[in-house]
Amino acid sequence: MDVTDTSYAQGRVLAFERPEAIGTRLLQTFPYRGPRQRILYETREFSAVCPYSGLPDYAVLRIEYMPHRRIVELKSLKYYLVSYRNVGIFQEPATARLYEDLWALLKPEWLSVRTVYNTRGGIDATCEVNSELAAVRPAGQPRRRAPR
Repeated sequence: MDVTDTSYAQGRVLAFERPEAIGTRLLQTFPYRGPRQRILYETREFSAVCPYSGLPDYAVLRIEYMPHRRIVELKSLKYYLVSYRNVGIFQEPATARLYEDLWALLKPEWLSVRTVYNTRGGIDATCEVNSELAAVRPAGQPRRRAPR
């Protein structure tokens, strides 16, 4: 193969899984009865796959919440996050999905999920969904409260 001929990569898309492969069932919790506190988890190892190219998108993921009665078990959270590794999902829907899954699992007082993706094509992308933003809908759509 002539390594100076890049035509072999033109139009190539690597295989990836659909969002149904995200391991929501892996998440586990344990009860919390302590004082009000803000919990922060951060990882620089979050990755999913660009559905156009099949190439990985890497991000710093920051999950911050105030528990109501449940706390997510960290090993289960890590397995859940790793389940995104081969899933083709755009950056914004990935952030929204993380928020929705964690909200449904924990039903916290407050939750924020923020992804800061590595630069691609000269563009930096940061996505965030939090309890205040999730309660606001665009004009013409009914306003809803964050799920309880």
